[in-house]
Amino acid sequence: MRILYLHQHYSGPAGATATRSHAMARALLAAGHQVTIACGQYAGAVTGLDGAMRQGRREGVVQGIRLVEFAIPCGNHQGFSGRTLAFGRFAAAAARLALAEPWDLVIASSTPLTVVVPALLARRLRGTPFVYEIRDPWPELPRAMGAAPPLALAAMEPLASAACRQAAGVVALSEGMAETALARGADPARVAVVPNGCDLDLFGPQVAPWRPEGVAPWEVLAVYAGAHGRANGLDQLLDAAEILQFRGEHRIRLLLVGEGGEKPRLRQAAAERGLNNLSFLDSLPKRRLAALLSGAQVGLQCLAPVPEFAEWTAPNKLMDYLAAGLPVVANLPGRAARLLAGGPQACGLPTPPGDAAALADALVWMADNPHRRAEMGLAGRAQAVRRWDRRLLAGDFVRAVEAAAGAASPAGAWAAA
Repeated sequence: MRILYLHQHYSGPAGATATRSHAMARALLAAGHQVTIACGQYAGAVTGLDGAMRQGRREGVVQGIRLVEFAIPCGNHQGFSGRTLAFGRFAAAAARLALAEPWDLVIASSTPLTVVVPALLARRLRGTPFVYEIRDPWPELPRAMGAAPPLALAAMEPLASAACRQAAGVVALSEGMAETALARGADPARVAVVPNGCDLDLFGPQVAPWRPEGVAPWEVLAVYAGAHGRANGLDQLLDAAEILQFRGEHRIRLLLVGEGGEKPRLRQAAAERGLNNLSFLDSLPKRRLAALLSGAQVGLQCLAPVPEFAEWTAPNKLMDYLAAGLPVVANLPGRAARLLAGGPQACGLPTPPGDAAALADALVWMADNPHRRAEMGLAGRAQAVRRWDRRLLAGDFVRAVEAAAGAASPAGAWAAA
């Protein structure tokens, strides 16, 4: 098949952001399909293309994948209006591409939800079937967070329902996300759950450890690696650091790695509060991040205390921690808490959402129990190998895409056009 994979936030392995779509595209290539990925320029992403932009785009072939990169910057540092404009521009550019060539299938990977617009147009005008990949359920999640105005949420409703009902297949990253698709009328027979997985070659005990300058050799290093946005609720980590400092606990250092709209405010707040046990780093390329996690003792999973996050999120960073063999301290109930408790042995400590004191207590426990901490890390790596190997999950993704293409009516409308 000739497959067009629409993912505005795509990054190749050299970037500092998630590489799921790269891995899925490589698996589709290995299965004999031709894959074109269309993307924008997401903050921290690296596509691997370095040629000049011509008429707002550039393209080339990287690791067998044809990449079409549009000159549309986007990132968490932008405000709502800036991101909305970038979403609309990408939808328009991707729609032209979706209608310009004879695709057998389109994969629309959301967020943002507007990525389904080109897929819906290609289905309507060319008869091209599409797969809707749900990374975050929109508008459900923005509504729960209060992160979008009512008018924008209302506009998302018919678009999300059309995507779920008209897709030849829906791939959701969690069971909770799949339930939102079913509630919108998706055919249960066409809904598959393919979670985020672990890159066991990139992260793991085989990686030489690295610790940044300023981190003492004797400190228990707890790393948060991810976006610094409203949804991440990172004030809780500052609160936990302040509690530890007030108690006179000097063994533990929190390190926040990444970028986002909240980062300047968080840095200023940490300085004003005199948090000497908390540091910041810019986003790191994945290989450098793997070395950092290899040199750390704890992985931190933090989200804002929004009840819907319990089942509607599938954080990449959690998979990276498990692959690296790090025990995890998390403030999420639901899916993440079950994952940390799963298997023959726990691989982390879940704490209640919004409870900074509990986070601090969990970090002290990690410092007090180095042997048990190491056992949890080994259990996490074992669970990563047993359940979350991304190569195996990529095979599930390929089967879901092929099943959707087989279930759809042939895209003969193109030939007749």
